[in-house]
Amino acid sequence: MRRVPARLLGRLVRGCLLALPLWGAAAAVHARPACPPAAQAVDAQALQEIARTAQDRGLLWRLTQGGRTSWLYGTLHVGQRGWVVPGPTVRDALRGADVLALELNLLDPAVAQALAQAMRAQPGAPPLPADVARRLAAQTQAACVDDSVNALRPDAQAMTLAALAGRHQGFDPAYGIDAWLAVLASSIGKPVVGLETPAQQMRELLSDDPVQVADTVRSALEPLERGEVGPQVAMLADVWAQGRLQKLQTYPDWCQCMDTADERALYQRLVDGRNPGLARGIAAEHQGGRSVFAAVGALHMVGPQGLPALLAEQGFRVERVSFPPAARATGPAAQSRPKPQPLPPSKTPATQ
Repeated sequence: MRRVPARLLGRLVRGCLLALPLWGAAAAVHARPACPPAAQAVDAQALQEIARTAQDRGLLWRLTQGGRTSWLYGTLHVGQRGWVVPGPTVRDALRGADVLALELNLLDPAVAQALAQAMRAQPGAPPLPADVARRLAAQTQAACVDDSVNALRPDAQAMTLAALAGRHQGFDPAYGIDAWLAVLASSIGKPVVGLETPAQQMRELLSDDPVQVADTVRSALEPLERGEVGPQVAMLADVWAQGRLQKLQTYPDWCQCMDTADERALYQRLVDGRNPGLARGIAAEHQGGRSVFAAVGALHMVGPQGLPALLAEQGFRVERVSFPPAARATGPAAQSRPKPQPLPPSKTPATQ
């Protein structure tokens, strides 16, 4: 596994821009006054109620090639309970597609098993330094997370705590946009495919070097201890919900995570470096005869190496879909259709 600059990795995780397998941890919350609200179950009746007022959020593009239309949707890996059903424009696009493509097929038991194995504590691995272990235990208790999180490897524990930190602000991985899109697609008979494998994602996130593991844990703990992480998650969630592409395009300017050459190189590898493979996977589904609704983390949408730009280079007509203001305000009551904003192959999202 690669050596990962810990500060950038921690900030990418708490920025909800990397998908992490937080199976069960988000729901394991103790009932103490200082604890964030536990995620509530969303049953069929609740889904119907949420759907009645669901609003369009995030970033959506229409992809056209060969007389067929597909869709590209920038997502967030946390959410609020009222976000688990997409708004009418996004919902219609998903219904009209033949297949949902995610970074990982979250419904595949083999994928879940592979993720669980990768995140599990490794037998014989060196322990954390005692002071770091004490700090990690304190943050685990402060986060009201069940002791079962201790079954994870230390760097995975720390990243899990960072990803859960937005719960005080109302943003929970249990309501992650990608996972609920998979649930919705399955409920309406749409197949779900993965554009990447667990091994591809995990080899970039985790390390077997005990020094690097300790660095990653320290990096994640410092902002948690200062109470900075929840507000950062809330800010990014707000940017995503409002579809503020320009703000996402300037992420390197305000994330405080790309101050060194190593950090910039890691960002390039974790985000831009994965985009060509993601774009090829989307194009292959489309060119194989199926209309695809591709849902990928929002950071993959920006810049000259973002997915809209790469797909335009592959000959797709790429159009940013503007959600009707009425749809944002009133959800399904809005009847107007989205107005596409063309992105010619010669341009990138950064030029809009």
